[in-house]
This record gives sequence, C-alpha cells and structure tokens, in this order.
Amino acid sequence: MAIRIGDEAPNFNVNTTEGEIDFHKWIDSSWAILFSHPKDFTPVCTTELGYVAKLKPEFDKKNTKVIGLSTDSVEDHLSWASDISETQGYEMNFPLIGDDNLIVSKLYDMIHPNATPGERTAQDNATIRSVFIIGPDKLVKAMLVYPMSAGRSFDEILRLLDALQINAEYQVATPVNWKSGDDVVIPPTVSDEEATKKYPEGYKTLKPYLRLVKSPKR
Repeated sequence: MAIRIGDEAPNFNVNTTEGEIDFHKWIDSSWAILFSHPKDFTPVCTTELGYVAKLKPEFDKKNTKVIGLSTDSVEDHLSWASDISETQGYEMNFPLIGDDNLIVSKLYDMIHPNATPGERTAQDNATIRSVFIIGPDKLVKAMLVYPMSAGRSFDEILRLLDALQINAEYQVATPVNWKSGDDVVIPPTVSDEEATKKYPEGYKTLKPYLRLVKSPKR
C-alpha cells in the first residue's frame, strides 16, 4: 500500500547499528527523518551518510532524530562505517537499519513488491532512495524520492524541516525559497479580522489571498 502525506508512518521492530528499536517508541515525542539507501559501500550514499553525521547537531537542536536504512546487514553497516569516517571525516552518530530482508523497504513502498532478499546489486535496489519526515504525532509530513545518481541535498531537507515545524507550531505557510527568519504566509483560512488580532504589529497584503507577516520567533 502506498504511503501518503498525512498517513501514520508504519511502525516496525528492527535491528540497527545501535541495537533493536521499536520505531514509534524510538521517535517518542520527537520529529524523525527516515532516509534510505540501495546498498552499502556505494559512493553517493557514503557521502550522504557522512554529511548527515556532520549535520546531526543541527537536527538535535530541532528535536529531530535521524535514522538511515540500507538493504544490507547491520554487520555490513558497521564495516561500512569505517569507510564513511575515513573518507568523510565524521563518525556515524545515528542508527542505520539493517534491512537485508527488505521488510521495511517494502513496508514503506520503497522497492518493487516482488523484490526478494539475497544477493542484490545497487541497481536491483535502485528505487530505495527515499526520505520520510515524520512528526511527533507519528504522521508523515513530507516525502522525497531521488534517483541513485543524484546526491540528496540535506541542507534542503533541513530547510524543509524548518518549514514543517514552523507550520505545525504557528499555523503559517512558507513562500518560495523560504529560509528560517524570512517572512511567512498567512493561510487563506485565517480571515483579515483574525489576522489583525493575531498579528497586532501588522502584515502586508499583496492580494486578498496573499498576505505576508514577519516570521514568528522560535
């Protein structure tokens, strides 16, 4: 079954490089980012895992846990971790799911349903390049899917997380190319009268349906 934005993120129990976890219990009251890889010891994924390790303190500031997945065993992941540290300069500091049985990959519709475990190449697993951002309520807030050849921009994922969190906390939207601190959009569901009460310092009306206001301080 396909997962859609607003669905509850499917729960699972799985082994990781940091031990066994129950996914929903592991999320607890945090936000979470689940991102996946087609194979260990692959070039693009090696650079990504190193960069996420570098960004880990930024995710921590945003009450967000990160967890990776690759369709190999935890033992292989632990061997791969030394390559990541050597080439990227950052130690793995978040869990990586062992999904050699493809259970989580299929549960999250990241691979063809007829795929079978065993000796598989990265090309066999090419569809497993997904990102799920999940809220403390365990609902899926955003999804991204990438081809194998294009490295993901985790700076963009961090920016998207900022937008989702400010939307959840203040019920505002964010305009094109928004970055933390930029003006935000007052949703059309908020009347002018309500907006005046909510934003006594004022807001800018470009069109009746397009109103901007200073970003709330977080």
